[in-house]
Amino acid sequence: MTEEVAFPDSPAAFAAGGPEPRGDDPVYAVGIGPGNPEYLTPRGARAIREADVVVGFETVVDFVREEIEGVALTCGYRDEPEVLASFADRVADGERGTAVLMGDPNHSGYQFVGKVESAVDAPVEVVPGISSLQVAASRARTPMEETTFVTLHKSGPIEADLRRLERDVGDRHLLVLPRPYDWMPERIAHRLLKSGAADGEALVLEQLTHDDESVTRTSLAELATDVDSKEETAFSDLSVLAVRR
Repeated sequence: MTEEVAFPDSPAAFAAGGPEPRGDDPVYAVGIGPGNPEYLTPRGARAIREADVVVGFETVVDFVREEIEGVALTCGYRDEPEVLASFADRVADGERGTAVLMGDPNHSGYQFVGKVESAVDAPVEVVPGISSLQVAASRARTPMEETTFVTLHKSGPIEADLRRLERDVGDRHLLVLPRPYDWMPERIAHRLLKSGAADGEALVLEQLTHDDESVTRTSLAELATDVDSKEETAFSDLSVLAVRR
């Protein structure tokens, strides 16, 4: 029995290292959507129901517990290696495995996909879901083909991502996943204006698809005036910043 998994240095890069492998008895990585069960796709729900063992962060698993008919293994950041090792052992013993992720794994979910892929000796197939980014694009009316999407919601350097926003602001719509709590909408707006961007229409969309969903219509300048420190924000960690061109 494996005690814990040794993850690659960059799990996201590991997951994106080549086209998806195909094979028999795959492990599924299912995007469950923004959390509202109405946004869980039928294909994703079936992969969860048919699994003997389901693994994911506790907050994610909680959203789909009614769909789980097998064993649920929940983890946090501290015990990921041990929990994924247990998941991998069950898959190696012939159990059908499914990992669950918020939203769509293709929108900033590859880090967990890569960890699952490094843990199991089986092909991992991604079942796309509905991302809060897609919902935000609908609310803000920013067509994806005319929009620059950047996620800051990750560990490690983000300077290159910030420069992409500075490059495209004004010419293209922007959709940004902030990073709690050091790069939230106010600080992002301040950075864009400081780089020379003209003021523009901005929306902060929170808790998308949930009963407490809210949309704050504002501007870059109004957002930037609320920067007191990099840790203070008026918005939740479940927010998307949209800047219309």
